[in-house]
Amino acid sequence: MRASRPSQDANYSPSEGSAAAQPQAWGGVYTLLYKELLRFWKVSFQTIAAPILTSLLYLLIFSHVLESRVAVFGGRVGYTAFLVPGLVMMAVLQNAFANSSSSLIQSKITGNLIFVLLPPLSPLEMFAAYVLGAMVRGIAVGLGVFVVTIAFAPELLKLAHPLWALAFALLGSAILGILGLIAGIWSDKFDQLAAFQNFIIMPLTFLSGVFYSIHSLPPFWQVVSHFNPFFYKIDGFRYGFFGLSDAPPFVCLAVVAGSAALLASLAIALLARGWKLRH
Repeated sequence: MRASRPSQDANYSPSEGSAAAQPQAWGGVYTLLYKELLRFWKVSFQTIAAPILTSLLYLLIFSHVLESRVAVFGGRVGYTAFLVPGLVMMAVLQNAFANSSSSLIQSKITGNLIFVLLPPLSPLEMFAAYVLGAMVRGIAVGLGVFVVTIAFAPELLKLAHPLWALAFALLGSAILGILGLIAGIWSDKFDQLAAFQNFIIMPLTFLSGVFYSIHSLPPFWQVVSHFNPFFYKIDGFRYGFFGLSDAPPFVCLAVVAGSAALLASLAIALLARGWKLRH
């Protein structure tokens, strides 16, 4: 005799089922994000204190040597004050990239990535957890750099456009978190990740106007600087402090927001395919 199929609850609807599954999914995002935050916080002396000290040394050396020799924005801004936002943003970018890239490559090499892939997390949820973790680390280091360097330029406490500064800090940290995720997916070993960082991220960061205004460069290099996407992050962030910038702020915002959207689409597509993640 054929067993009868169990009857469905008359009150059940698919929308209720998906709504019930929603908290579980976001619970997985929260768990992965919590793991990402603990990963860098447990070694905060290395991941937070060390970059802050490095930025402070940059400030002490460059401001001491160039304060009386370099005029920026027509002499309306002192060089030390000009340098601080650049160092803050550089710290945000580098540490956001380091967090997501190192986390993923470590998981791939040690083999514990399987514990991230097995739970029912969608590509979007994995993307959100890794990028948010990178953003938190980047912003935390950036705030630390700002706190220890503000004594050298107390006038920076009065930001001309604080919302602009916040927008570029969030978008910049998100973009580098996404780039770190892409680099971690692409890399199979630490050597490849180091090459990505040393030959792409570092040159673009140091040549983005952190230590100088691009108007101090010869015309050819001014044009070249406008092809560096990192320039728009630094310049837009600096506009939030002074209300002055080398490029129109809305152009900076459009380039940065467009870059974030394109890179996010690429990273989510790679996660969905499981490229170099599922073997």
